Amino acid sequence: MSVIEGDAGEHTGGDGAGEPTTTEDLLYDVIRRLWPLHRTVVRAVERELADTGMTAGEHALLDALHTEGPRTVPQLARAMGLDRQPVQRWVNHAAELGLVVTAPNPAHRRSSLIRLTTEGTAAIRGIQQFEATELRQRLADLPAEDVRTALHVLDRLGEEFRHLANGSRVQREETDSQGSRDSRGSEGSNGSNGNPEGHDIRPAPAPLMHKGRSGE
Repeated sequence: MSVIEGDAGEHTGGDGAGEPTTTEDLLYDVIRRLWPLHRTVVRAVERELADTGMTAGEHALLDALHTEGPRTVPQLARAMGLDRQPVQRWVNHAAELGLVVTAPNPAHRRSSLIRLTTEGTAAIRGIQQFEATELRQRLADLPAEDVRTALHVLDRLGEEFRHLANGSRVQREETDSQGSRDSRGSEGSNGSNGNPEGHDIRPAPAPLMHKGRSGE
């Protein structure tokens, strides 16, 4: 499976005239839409943040700190699925804006905690209040169940692509194969091995890049 950066209307092996019918076609269509969607969201975020001095990345940083609490730069990088270098740059700039500060880390003297300042907390709350209003107005026609299904699919895609990125595809397939044999021998198992619907899937702690403004 590959990440395809192309027109969201192009279909695998088809002329785009009809809806895809197989699960594979549908999955490819989901993946095709993710990259342009990401770029569009970033542009929207940057437009809304134009008067705040923040970038879209710094917005995501503040969102992560607001959601998860004080974290070290390595912890933030892991949570956001990024390298440390860009996260450190965002931290440095957010500190210059007075939105975050470093604090002593009781667990590790050489790795400081990054936490929101009062100004940073007010900024991200203002952004989220604006976002909540926008979401209610623009996406009111989406049922909650559709949103839950979308989250489930995105979480699963993220889980599998993390395995691919880490080079653990073969190991996972071997584990799933062994799990399938074990489950056939025990009807009392929870059915999660070899059954995608039985996996215990937890949302990845990835940052949400919303569009909004600081509420200044």
